[in-house]
Amino acid sequence: MAPRPGLIWGFALGAGGARPIERIDESSDEFRWLHLNLADQGTRHWIAHAAGFPADVRDLLLSAETHQRALIEGGAIGCALHDLERDFDVVDTTRVGVLRVALTAGLIVTARHHPLRSADLIRDRLMRAPAITQPGAALDLLVGTISGLVARITRDLSAAVQHAEDSFLDDLDAPLTRDLIGIRRRLAQLHRLADGMRAVFIRLEQDDDLPEFLLSVVERLSQQLAALDGDIAAVQVQLRLLREELDLQAAQRTNTNLYVLSIMTALMLPATLVTGIIRMNTGGLPFAGMPAGTFAATLLALAAAAGTYLMLRAMGLMRR
Repeated sequence: MAPRPGLIWGFALGAGGARPIERIDESSDEFRWLHLNLADQGTRHWIAHAAGFPADVRDLLLSAETHQRALIEGGAIGCALHDLERDFDVVDTTRVGVLRVALTAGLIVTARHHPLRSADLIRDRLMRAPAITQPGAALDLLVGTISGLVARITRDLSAAVQHAEDSFLDDLDAPLTRDLIGIRRRLAQLHRLADGMRAVFIRLEQDDDLPEFLLSVVERLSQQLAALDGDIAAVQVQLRLLREELDLQAAQRTNTNLYVLSIMTALMLPATLVTGIIRMNTGGLPFAGMPAGTFAATLLALAAAAGTYLMLRAMGLMRR
């Protein structure tokens, strides 16, 4: 087999630390972590013929399905987990990709079609952290990295919501609707990611075929993901309350404007009636022969408006 067919990075993890692997088929007695590019045909060929994985696990690695799921077969665990994608020049993107995982007692394989943010973080931690020699520790590092990334973004979104809320309550610039919609869309995306991943690990926790040495890790990860999803839900509630306050304020402004317009219409209606009668081209019009007829008609119109105001005030329709 040709060297490094689709191998993005790989490490042999022993007591002495992480040793880089140059070939995808390199054998070692140490626990290995291979991160592969599924867009490479060499990778797909290697997975399809990998004797160390059961058929269902190989099919999961090569599948085009994007929903999160997990399975256990022959002592191997296969998972499809969501992760945040990255570009080569832009780290923080809003796209969600799929990270496919296969785990055995001596090997963990992670594979993706598009670059993912967690992969770079995992590689750096493997090179700096104490040696990871057990599959449970590898799974813990993998999920912990993804959930930590989601938690950081959630904190940033929570801070943005709190800043918008403070500005609104302090009568400063109200937050723009499109900004709040963007935050809401991002929170919904993170909620689906965290909730789906939590469901995957609940499924693993309830599976009788789960190896005993992974049970405590899977239980802890399920609780961690449930807490993360709860944090996301709390920010969603905070954002919803802010949106409701903004909608209430907008409705109050609209009602105030309609009230003022209604009062102005009511005050001007009698005056309009007076001027309309005076402008009729009929005989016997009032004030037609008076030198100060225009002044008298103006006073009559103002008196009609004042009378309407007093009547509305007496009826309790005028706000103070």
